[in-house]
Amino acid sequence: MPCARPSDTLEQVKPSDHRCLIVDDSVAFCAAAQRSLEAAGMTVVGTAATLAAAVQTAADTRPDLILVDIDLGGESGFDVVEALLETRPDPAPAVILVSTHDEEDFVDMVEASSAIGFLPKFELSAESIMRILS
Repeated sequence: MPCARPSDTLEQVKPSDHRCLIVDDSVAFCAAAQRSLEAAGMTVVGTAATLAAAVQTAADTRPDLILVDIDLGGESGFDVVEALLETRPDPAPAVILVSTHDEEDFVDMVEASSAIGFLPKFELSAESIMRILS
């Protein structure tokens, strides 16, 4: 039997294969993102509005994907990313930063972070997440 090509494997990954945690201090955004992602078949395992809640919820639910808002009011989403990955879950979740701001505003910080990518909030969809994950 021939080995699967990488593109074959990537095409087989579906939104329903992911368990997502949304970290954002906007209740309205969390609700809208959850509706959108669940409508596409992705499982949203929870939401959190603070660093402490994100770490606890991630430990409790073991998501494989975490969306983190860059600006959590008094806390930095960059700090949340590092705190989430410091716990060293195995396997570590993929973390994508989201924001209403343009990526250019944070490009150096996004690149220096442990996140795998950035997504403007207005582009958030299961399809855009799958593009980043692939």
